[in-house]
Amino acid sequence: MSVLSLPEYTCVLRDCFAADGYLPLPALVPPEVLPVLDSEVRRLARLAARRDFEMECMDRSPRHMTTLGGHVIARESELIPRLYRDEHLLGLLGRIAGIEAVPVKEPLERHVINSLHQQGDTHGAHTDDYPLALVLFIEAPADPAHGGLLEYVPHTVDLDTLRTDTARRAHHRPGDGYLLRSDTTAHRVTPLRHPGLRRTVLNFAYTTSDRQRAVTPSSSQLY
Repeated sequence: MSVLSLPEYTCVLRDCFAADGYLPLPALVPPEVLPVLDSEVRRLARLAARRDFEMECMDRSPRHMTTLGGHVIARESELIPRLYRDEHLLGLLGRIAGIEAVPVKEPLERHVINSLHQQGDTHGAHTDDYPLALVLFIEAPADPAHGGLLEYVPHTVDLDTLRTDTARRAHHRPGDGYLLRSDTTAHRVTPLRHPGLRRTVLNFAYTTSDRQRAVTPSSSQLY
């Protein structure tokens, strides 16, 4: 059995994900597991590096955050790689997405810790090389007005759509998760609006057996 609180697969989940490119997974990390995962992430965060990029040469989207790549996580943690490769989780994600979801071979990209913890911190507009991103929330602002929201537009790689009324926003709490069709959904994280706020997530990337090569610089280089 998975240590995550996985929902039972239904056609409704599949259809919602196909329509929206996004599926909320409330309380994916059970209350009894969240403190353990929080402690593990805080321990690993001592090894994380600050990334500040304006990205004007690529998509004009800033990255102001602290991140830790999957290669370090794999070396320093047993818990996170075990969660990442959970067979029940992989099976559910694949059924929801309608693909055979498999782990990413590139160690750097598999599982990444991303932390926004300064006023103005943001993960700017982008799409991903790999089709699926599962995001688990360790910390998040309690009030949606404080920022740190997922902003997304399904079925487009046009990042300018995030500046239009078509963009949707989603607020999450610690322990929540969401699944994103991240290669065909323009998305970003809105800036933190006040000092003292924190948004820390685990980002699990999954792909298919025929899509194992990233075409953009790695997460740790960009984020």
